[in-house]
Amino acid sequence: MDYSLLFIVLFLLGFGLIMVYSTSSYEANLEQGYSTYYLRKQVFATIIGLIAMIVVANIPYHFWERFAVIGYIVSVVLILLIIPFGHESHGAKRWLYIGPLSLQPAEVAKLCMILFLSSMICTMGKQIRNRKGFLTVLVVPLPIALMLWKITDNLSSAIIVVGIAVLMLFVSCPDYKRFILLGLLTLAIAAAAVFITVQMAASQTASADEMGFRGGRILAWLDPEAYASDKAFQTIQALYAIGSGGVLGKGLGASMQKLGFLPEAQNDMIFSIICEELGLFGGFAVIIMFIMLIWRFMVIANNAPDLFGALLVVGVLGHIAIQVILNIAVVTNTIPNTGISLPFISYGGSSVMFLLIEIGLVLSVARGIRLKDL
Repeated sequence: MDYSLLFIVLFLLGFGLIMVYSTSSYEANLEQGYSTYYLRKQVFATIIGLIAMIVVANIPYHFWERFAVIGYIVSVVLILLIIPFGHESHGAKRWLYIGPLSLQPAEVAKLCMILFLSSMICTMGKQIRNRKGFLTVLVVPLPIALMLWKITDNLSSAIIVVGIAVLMLFVSCPDYKRFILLGLLTLAIAAAAVFITVQMAASQTASADEMGFRGGRILAWLDPEAYASDKAFQTIQALYAIGSGGVLGKGLGASMQKLGFLPEAQNDMIFSIICEELGLFGGFAVIIMFIMLIWRFMVIANNAPDLFGALLVVGVLGHIAIQVILNIAVVTNTIPNTGISLPFISYGGSSVMFLLIEIGLVLSVARGIRLKDL
């Protein structure tokens, strides 16, 4: 058992529960009648996730390879079920209810994509180095990503699914020129989207509302003060929280922005409340913990018994690293606002459960490592 990895994950979970309660208690008491509403749901999901993590960690990871194709199909089916049976919340239709439990198909898709790509890359072998194999691996996650974007209106999860595939391909393929070209192409498309949006706004051919949801968020990102009462309201409030926290913060539980000023404070914007209550010191401490987590992933991947195990760990590494970077970038207005949670810390039952299952896979790979006797 990799106890270093386990300690980091348990620390993040414990810290997350504390921050979920601190951030959500006011809103929970106001809307639900008792302050521990969100905390109880998060604790329940965390317990289920920990049980699943322990079970998965004690099963040889090659056992799951036979379910790779089934997992891909299940991901597609669950996303399609959103159309007739999806539950809408805060303007987004992303959840399926199974009795009292809610399930977000995007989280299932991320886990199944890691499993499917790991199996696929191992099966392809050296074929992945030629152009056809390279493009095949890039194309495989696109149907899932497009469905997440269009059906569930979840662009951030679509980006993560594609990002996982690119990182796993990067580790497997030694031709780095292709990734440089792919990165330049991505930057060019993003720059073109921003340029077109700005030009449309400057020529007054369309207002921020008429430019659509994404276009309005790009304009709010470039000039948040101009949209402070509308599309940039959440971002502005998050920046107020970070700025008012200073170096050491106001103290745990002493946030002002969580008192109805910052929407969804316990979800996507929880990092801003961490900075307000615990200061930049607390914010940097959280970032350092995630860096330590990623470092443990790298150590396990480098020492994995085989390629399949290494790719599983790299996929989990990519999922968590991309999600952490996107969340902090959104909170600090480094990129346009897109709904994405902070792993292990933000409120969200589906997210924490499937993240812990992924940690179980990594622990299973770590258990397969045999140290040489000195």
